[in-house]
Amino acid sequence: QVQLVESGGGLVQPGGSLRLSCASSVDIKSIYQLGWYRQGPGNVRRPVATIRNTGGTDYAKSAEGRFTITRDNAKNTVNLQMNSLKPEDTAVYFCNAEVKYTSRIENYWGQGTQVTVSS
Repeated sequence: QVQLVESGGGLVQPGGSLRLSCASSVDIKSIYQLGWYRQGPGNVRRPVATIRNTGGTDYAKSAEGRFTITRDNAKNTVNLQMNSLKPEDTAVYFCNAEVKYTSRIENYWGQGTQVTVSS
C-alpha cells in the first residue's frame, strides 16, 4: 500500500509558476513510475508528466518546455515545477504511483490539489 499526499496547489496569474510536491509513504526507489495527472471540469484525467525509477521522463505535449518533473529519493517525493502557466492549465492535479509487484501492477493516487490559473 502506498499513500500519496500532494501539496503546492493554489491560485496563480497567467505566466506565473507553481511547484507541486507529492510525498510518498514508502521508499520511492521501490516505485517503478511516479507521475502527475490532471483533470479539468468535465474532462477525463490525463497524464501531464511521468518519471521512472531509471530517471526517464515523459511529458504531455501541452507540458513540454514549461513543466519539469523530478524525484527526490532522499525525501521520497516527486515534484512538478510548472512555469509559464496558462488558464488552460487549470485543473485538479493528482499524484500517481505505479508499483510493479511479482504478479500484478497497482496504481495508487493522491487526493489531488487544485491549480487555478486566472487573472
